[in-house]
Amino acid sequence: MSEDHRVAAVILAAGASRRYGSPKQLVVVDGRTLLEHAIDTAMEVGLAPVVAVVPVWLSRPARLDDDRLLWIRNPFPERGLSLSLRLAFGSLGDEATAALILLGDQPRVPATTIAALLAARGQRPIVASQADGVLAPPLVIERSHFSLVDGLTGDVGLRQLLHANPELVRPVEVAMHPPDVDTPDDLGRIGRP
Repeated sequence: MSEDHRVAAVILAAGASRRYGSPKQLVVVDGRTLLEHAIDTAMEVGLAPVVAVVPVWLSRPARLDDDRLLWIRNPFPERGLSLSLRLAFGSLGDEATAALILLGDQPRVPATTIAALLAARGQRPIVASQADGVLAPPLVIERSHFSLVDGLTGDVGLRQLLHANPELVRPVEVAMHPPDVDTPDDLGRIGRP
């Protein structure tokens, strides 16, 4: 990726895991936590920096000692995704021209989906994956439109942003959205990589 088109990754993982019943950030799948899966995917496709927004109690694993990773602690996770997005965007230096948003509870985002989103940049300021007519993360948002998250409050995530600004969104068709792990039963749905 050229320096003038440097895309950062923002991984949202500060949630309280209420439906799961214990911290999802610590759930291990195939030898790595859900969060580590998302971080590894972002790094493998060459995104930098990779910003992980986590709860204050979560320590950075030693195996993730990488200069490309920014570990941002959200002191008020109860304020929802909106605060996590603002913290992440505020941590990005001027060198990031866009950010790819990933959810920390989606361990099976295909590299092909990320590549398709990045390839579609340029026509509109937001590029979002779409399956069965539904827009959802992962998505790319250009730096010129980072300020859109300033109007979000509470646990209002990116779907509201997408629906409120359809003229800004370039949909990219994907076979399916990666499944979220919201409950222990969801672990059976995510399959193998």
